Amino acid sequence: MQQTLNTQLLIIGGGPGGYVAAIRAGQLGISTILVEGQSLGGTCLNIGCIPSKALIHVAEQFHQTRHHSQGSALGIEVAAPTLNIGKSVEWKDGIVDRLTTGVAALLKKNKVQVIHGWARVIDGKTVEIDGADTRIQCEHLLLATGSKSVNLPMLPLGGPIISSTEALAPKVLPKRLAVVGGGYIGLELGIAYRKLGVEVSVVEAQERILPAYDAELTQPVLESVKQLGIKLYLKHSVLGFDAGTSSLQVREPNGDTLALATDQVLVAVGRKPNTQGWNLEALNLDMNGSAIKIDARCQTSMRNVWAIGDLSGEPMLAHRAMAQGEMVAELIAGKHREFTPAAIPAVCFTDPEVVVVGKTPDEAKAAGLDCIVSSFPFAANGRAMTLESKGGFVRVVARRDNHLVVGWQAVGVGVSELSTAFGQSLEMGARLEDIGGTIHAHPTLGEAVQEAALRALGHALHM
Repeated sequence: MQQTLNTQLLIIGGGPGGYVAAIRAGQLGISTILVEGQSLGGTCLNIGCIPSKALIHVAEQFHQTRHHSQGSALGIEVAAPTLNIGKSVEWKDGIVDRLTTGVAALLKKNKVQVIHGWARVIDGKTVEIDGADTRIQCEHLLLATGSKSVNLPMLPLGGPIISSTEALAPKVLPKRLAVVGGGYIGLELGIAYRKLGVEVSVVEAQERILPAYDAELTQPVLESVKQLGIKLYLKHSVLGFDAGTSSLQVREPNGDTLALATDQVLVAVGRKPNTQGWNLEALNLDMNGSAIKIDARCQTSMRNVWAIGDLSGEPMLAHRAMAQGEMVAELIAGKHREFTPAAIPAVCFTDPEVVVVGKTPDEAKAAGLDCIVSSFPFAANGRAMTLESKGGFVRVVARRDNHLVVGWQAVGVGVSELSTAFGQSLEMGARLEDIGGTIHAHPTLGEAVQEAALRALGHALHM
């Protein structure tokens, strides 16, 4: 016999957007049911952001130890290290497990009912759970089904052809890995695998790596990639995989075919909204390309049906989904909110790291703004020297007329942590004088933020 549950808010998807919306709704006294077919935490916690940062940390530690075994300027002397990748993956899984268990505990604490199963939409107020005689009626339906890796028809997944999911849980490391896609996912994993001792090639159709970022910002990453011995095949397109010769078939810019011998091929060409398999069609919502179209309050074209996160298109970032989820819960509770962030930080955890917050020089120009652009190199920063990392810089973009900061970019070791200061300065409407006049702790990488602002004002101290 079918049971029917009634709730004020029903959320489909327990990733960062869905679970944060559920927690906030619970705090606000909204009766909430969350449906998730796999593990709580979604792609980000289970097979994305968190495990990739864990693997990157393992790779960096192994790389450093190997570096020390070959004669280190720091005076550290060790024997050549070996790697037990099974143990590394176990450690990574332990972190994931702690975080997903934590999410479950927070949902329970806030009286959210979690149903493990696959949702199937009947209409804007009704959802069924596949394989369980359960129907849920709701006042508000929040769609938070996230995104999935884009597959290439000429490289179907299976065997030696893997996605980031398999790359983050290796049983053994391949001797050679070919990465298809030179964006942030392909490069983060390609660099990590290289540091773990794998021979890595990256095939990218565009003329440079990280094509979503400007050339000046990605130059230090390009230098690092070459120094690590990663082979780059730029302006090359993929034709297919020849299992007989275990080689990736690639078209060169001149039209010739090149065979890259490899043991595994990692397909990392981007992500797309997860709109299939749960009967979204029944709602007949307005779309924005392959994403669901939403307004500034994350409302879809159907009343009381909301969509957040990757399902609603770019930028596909966990922290955007979280902020949207929190807002939707507050709107349902009757608060007045709009999703109008001054900027959403984008971080690329390559070596070195890249951060973009707000407008780049090119975007400022395209928006018709007359801007001052100024950068300060980490080569002149004492803390960077003590971290053996003198490459990279901090760059500020500010309006020439009133010195309002409209964008920050940085590339260097550990600059992901500067994203907080960048985001806050944009949200609070800081001017160059505000940043330049704030006393920054010495010695820190953050001093380069102050110096970039001072340089824009024409009086950097350490240049």
